[in-house]
Amino acid sequence: MNTRQYGNYLMAAVGVLITGLLLTGCGIFRKAGGPPQRPAPEVAVVTVQPERIEITAELAGRVSAFLVAEVRPQVSGIIQKRLFEEGGDVKAGNLLYQIDPAFYEAAYASAKASLARTEANLPPARLKAERYKELVDIKAISQQNYDDAVAALKQAEADVGIARAAMETARINLAYTGITAPISGRIGKSSVTIGALATAHQAVPFTTIQQLDPVYVDAPQSSANLLRLKRNMASGSLTRDGEDQARVRLLLEDDTPYPLEGTLKFSDVTVDPSTSSFIFRTIFPNPDHTLLPGMYVRAVIEEGVNEQALLIPQQGISRDPKGNALAMLVDASDKAEQRAVKIDRAIGNKWLVTEGLKPGDRVIIEGVQKVKPGASVKVVPFDAGRKDSPGAGQKTPLAAEAK
Repeated sequence: MNTRQYGNYLMAAVGVLITGLLLTGCGIFRKAGGPPQRPAPEVAVVTVQPERIEITAELAGRVSAFLVAEVRPQVSGIIQKRLFEEGGDVKAGNLLYQIDPAFYEAAYASAKASLARTEANLPPARLKAERYKELVDIKAISQQNYDDAVAALKQAEADVGIARAAMETARINLAYTGITAPISGRIGKSSVTIGALATAHQAVPFTTIQQLDPVYVDAPQSSANLLRLKRNMASGSLTRDGEDQARVRLLLEDDTPYPLEGTLKFSDVTVDPSTSSFIFRTIFPNPDHTLLPGMYVRAVIEEGVNEQALLIPQQGISRDPKGNALAMLVDASDKAEQRAVKIDRAIGNKWLVTEGLKPGDRVIIEGVQKVKPGASVKVVPFDAGRKDSPGAGQKTPLAAEAK
């Protein structure tokens, strides 16, 4: 056998060997039943259970003073004194300004003298009327003379009344030269100084006093929310604890909780057509004057109690392109199932679900990106603090506002 024939023989033998190996491998592959199956994805679930929760509404509002009094002069004159410190506390009746009283003292003295003069004319007129009555009874004088005496008496009595009223007016005007605080509270800055001219009932107030303990907090509320609240109350899904007024809490501008609770004073009876809202007015104690008029706050109002609330973590809810809320569940056969739900509001980091879920449902919270409806899954309990949970490290979209 030459070299060429030996090479051809060797190549044929190698080909037969490779073919045999391939056929053997295919047989083994067929016996194994195809490629190995991928394991079911692992998902973390929460089992829905009813809870008792207090339903609250958080409303933006403004603080306003309990009482506000603008101080204006009621008589004209030159200001002689200012007797308060700007920004200090005053009591009702405290003297704030003193207007020059000389002119009003003279007017009062004149009115007092006029009253004395008219009172001096009254006794003679009364005695004359009494004497004429006796004389007319015995026909000693005419009836006309008696009638004239009675008329003179009544005129003298009227003159006394007019003079007394004039004296009282002068006394009141004299008292108005001392401008006093109409209410107790904190006084603001003064718009006038000593020597300025005060004009009776002028448009610009001298200063303003505000009572700051307690204070009002006025917060607008949507009329749609009011209708929803009434509907929930009527259906029994919300109840009220007792018959007391609704309690209200406050959050200050820096998110600090205000330590004292307030109560709902009243709600307005008219809806503003431009905003479709009405005003909730609440009242808060303010002994340290922490709350100042005009301050922005957030009022947390207790609407009621839901005894059978269904809450799930917010990452368990997604949205379709139309904005409808969706939840991915695990059914009894450990397969994924997508379900449309309705949510009412966010409570902490959870959604309050009103429709679409029932107690005992298993909602996928983590790992939902790895499954599709109908796919088999491996279920593990959801642990919010576990770092190696399914889907840990994956970014989840921000929760949209409940509609």
